Amino acid sequence: MTELVIYAIIFLLLIGHCLFAGKMYRTVHEDSSLSISEKNDWKLKALIFPALFWYQYKANKKEV
Repeated sequence: MTELVIYAIIFLLLIGHCLFAGKMYRTVHEDSSLSISEKNDWKLKALIFPALFWYQYKANKKEV
């Protein structure tokens, strides 16, 4: 039973990671103020820690 709970938690974390990375991908892709290399940089960062880099992206957009 414990193993099932652990797998369910891991699955939910994975789904959340994928959904958040997809959200960041769409937002970055629609941003016309970024160059292609900047877009690619943000998209690659989203694969690692999408939540962390989402907040960094938003803070970067507020500065500019």
